Amino acid sequence: MPDRPVRSVALITLGCSRNDVDSEELAARLGVDGWTVVDDPSGADAVVVNTCGFIEVAKKDSIDTVLAAADLRDSDGGPRAVVAVGCLAERYGRELADSLPEADAVLGFDAYPALGRHLDAVLRGETPRAHTPRDRRTLLPITPVDRQRVDRPAPEVLRKRLVGGPVAPLKISSGCDRRCAFCSIPTFRGSHVSRPPQEVMAEAEWLAGQGVRELVLVSENSTSYGKDLGDLRALEKLLPQLAAIAGVVRVRAVYLQPAEVRPSLLETLLTTSGVAPYLDLSFQHASPSVLRRMRRFGGADAFGDLLARARAFAPELGARSNVILGFPGETPADVAILERFLADADLDAVGVFGYSDEDGTEAASLPDKVTPATVRRRQQRVTDLVEQLTAERAQRRISSVVEVLVEEVVGGLAHGRAAHQQPEVDGACTVALPAGSVAEVRVGDLVSATVVATEGVDLIAEFVEFVNVVDSVSR
Repeated sequence: MPDRPVRSVALITLGCSRNDVDSEELAARLGVDGWTVVDDPSGADAVVVNTCGFIEVAKKDSIDTVLAAADLRDSDGGPRAVVAVGCLAERYGRELADSLPEADAVLGFDAYPALGRHLDAVLRGETPRAHTPRDRRTLLPITPVDRQRVDRPAPEVLRKRLVGGPVAPLKISSGCDRRCAFCSIPTFRGSHVSRPPQEVMAEAEWLAGQGVRELVLVSENSTSYGKDLGDLRALEKLLPQLAAIAGVVRVRAVYLQPAEVRPSLLETLLTTSGVAPYLDLSFQHASPSVLRRMRRFGGADAFGDLLARARAFAPELGARSNVILGFPGETPADVAILERFLADADLDAVGVFGYSDEDGTEAASLPDKVTPATVRRRQQRVTDLVEQLTAERAQRRISSVVEVLVEEVVGGLAHGRAAHQQPEVDGACTVALPAGSVAEVRVGDLVSATVVATEGVDLIAEFVEFVNVVDSVSR
């Protein structure tokens, strides 16, 4: 038989770090099917856009990216196929395909194992049929008890790194069992399903072999890890094992639900050697009445107590959260409660979002809507407050010693993240290197540095010493 022609595909990833992992898994699948993954979409045979469908601005960005890829296709020498996958494609399926003819195919999650064949079909002039979306919470194939009885082969890592560097996300579960009134994610990501620990460990070891030094554990809800496997302490057991992998110097757990942070889990997160003393807590608000309407738990007092207990274990811990302004029924008094909480919480980073109705959510049908203009005004007010508070929090780190994982070395400066800084979403740290050490510091080194100044939430520091180096044998 004649050799199969070489085909190239560019993957464009939007949205969160879970999508980053999905794209790297797709890249590996496509490689098995004979596709070559390339960086430049303009010279590829096909472009796959891994979309985000969480909030309105993300949907627009996803559609704009598909349209831009289609413009490349229509130019001389551009890609011959443009395919949309990811959360927006899963959430809307056929409706999106009908309204976005610029995409040659719109494929949901179930199409991922055969994505290479679908791209082949598109290049032959065929149009794979878009799916009709359904609530993926109904699609768990077997019960949690039976899931543990399935005979599993030795874990096989199906992933290809698309972005280098010493930090990588590691997915520990998918889906969510919570029913927050504002969130549509469970309907298209499904119910919570934990990856078996042996699969997580196998992929973590593979990532370490690829030069990864920090593992960022991602999911829709990391604090639920293991509950469907019959082990509520699964994450507590997994964290020390991950931290002990050769080459890994830092493990960071993110996407934590405050109501599910048990005392023993809190202690493990903040006292385990090699695990970043860092809490990424989804507070969403601080007013108990707003949180009840959101179908969430807690409030300013409960959240403050959680942070106090956390700082008893790790006084200099990093803590971040997200909040939503303008949820239906929110009053000026509710906003005042949130502002007082933020002033007391001493958080390192806060994402501030304005509420908007999302298709299929309970909140979309709630009464007492806050006007869009008021939502924007409250969002801006809290954003301004947060910028002031987090800058002040950074300033209080001056004179402290932080451990920085180096991600880049340029012109006598090392750029990276301290333990309290989650890559991509928090601040960063710039370390001034002594003349004699500039040539020695490499990407992937863990160094200690004294904070001497700040720029907003970013830290400026001076090198103290090496903590852990990439290749200790050669130094």
